[in-house]
Amino acid sequence: MELTGKVVLITGAASGIGRAIAHACADAGARVALFDLSADVASTAEAIRGRAGRCAHFVGSVADADAVNRGVAELAAAVGPIDCVVNSAGIVDNIAPLSKMAMAAWDREIAVNLTGPFNVIRATIDNMANRGWGRIVNISSAAARSGLHNQVGYSASKSGLLGLARNVALEYARKGVTCNTVLPGMIGTAKVLGMPAAILEEAVLRTPARRVGTPEEVAALVIFLMSDTAAFINGAEIDIDGGLRLNALSLGSSRENRRDRGTGS
Repeated sequence: MELTGKVVLITGAASGIGRAIAHACADAGARVALFDLSADVASTAEAIRGRAGRCAHFVGSVADADAVNRGVAELAAAVGPIDCVVNSAGIVDNIAPLSKMAMAAWDREIAVNLTGPFNVIRATIDNMANRGWGRIVNISSAAARSGLHNQVGYSASKSGLLGLARNVALEYARKGVTCNTVLPGMIGTAKVLGMPAAILEEAVLRTPARRVGTPEEVAALVIFLMSDTAAFINGAEIDIDGGLRLNALSLGSSRENRRDRGTGS
């Protein structure tokens, strides 16, 4: 898929899935605008520029609407008007039962994971609509559909992205703008691969593909959704989870998978 001549804004580009998407966009010929709270985003930008890609970056929080407005203006001045947005920034701020979850943690997860994408879309969508072409891809999570034990803030915020995308799709389809949501399962980022071995093994056993996905696989899907080939895909929610959702409610699936592997009875 080609994105030659397009400008893509990626949030959460300092690491993980966001970083992989940034590199994939540059490889597809796009000019790349990176936004992240971590100063490490500069290393992503440097790596892209080192491969002859045109790239700019901005350090700030997507939860801060003023910072988003400043960042979008600076990035557009550096690499051109934004054609595509990938909302990849996200956090897990608290792991606890609902009744024990700190309100500050809830507020922060909603602010970053849901209000953040809203801020970025609001800052960019009118320019896309005025030019008659735009692509928005929200990176949600398998947890948006199934929930995630002891992570109500994360699950709720990622579920909210589905409603956000549907509304954007409804309001802006006639202006040539699409908005879709990608729901990754277990993806082999440094954070996931650093999980306790027992938890990671359980997740793999629940995944029919019997492996974690790669950030590059998610990036390839995002590139497709931003291409002209995907112009008639709008308001869609696309799982990229190796079939994990099929076992979400199957309490016996892990035991059966262990028998298949000869690791349990």
